[in-house]
Amino acid sequence: MEYKILIADDEQGIIQLLKDYFEIQGYRVLEALNGAEVLVKLAHKPDIILLDVSMPGIDGFEVCRRIRSHISCPILFLTARIEEQDRINGLKLGGDDYIMKPFSIEELGARVEAHLRREERKRLNGSVLMSDRLAIRYSERSVYYENDQVNLTKMEFDIVELLSMNPGQVFSKDQLYEKTRGYDGAGDSSIVTEHIRRIRTKLAEYTEKSYIETVWGVGYKWIG
Repeated sequence: MEYKILIADDEQGIIQLLKDYFEIQGYRVLEALNGAEVLVKLAHKPDIILLDVSMPGIDGFEVCRRIRSHISCPILFLTARIEEQDRINGLKLGGDDYIMKPFSIEELGARVEAHLRREERKRLNGSVLMSDRLAIRYSERSVYYENDQVNLTKMEFDIVELLSMNPGQVFSKDQLYEKTRGYDGAGDSSIVTEHIRRIRTKLAEYTEKSYIETVWGVGYKWIG
């Protein structure tokens, strides 16, 4: 899935830096140099917004106040302001996160991914993916084969959830580890191989069908 990210900042250099980074990550990037442009670009229905606080004309706080009741996507404030009250005000207006300048672009990317995963889980709340006789109940975080529950650990379910939500997309061990354990997760991505083995072993108790395919030298994909 190609996510649309709206980047709003009055510094063209920051926009270009973030644009280059997120396009490499596979995002479609929308740009805005001021609050008025943000209001216009909302017509493109971004999946997430990076919103600079100190923009000319309509500042980031005012933009958030105007749009929050009309859109549900995450809003992440970018700001050099360090006063606690500013952060509190931004969150009260409906912001979902606060990123202080200067920031690590890798940390920002990880936070954006985390917010989008939460949105995807909310969208899937109550939904069930049926794959042959396998049922994945996302809201319950459970997997069933016909009427039998397949007992998965948290990490095992996280892997099944990510792969099944992106059928056909290949994820490397590092990507699976980062996306399920978080950017700062402590450990080694090599444990993903062991988790995949355990998932397959547990599914093999019920079916000979392979739901997770190994793409040799690359990673894994869901082929349910």
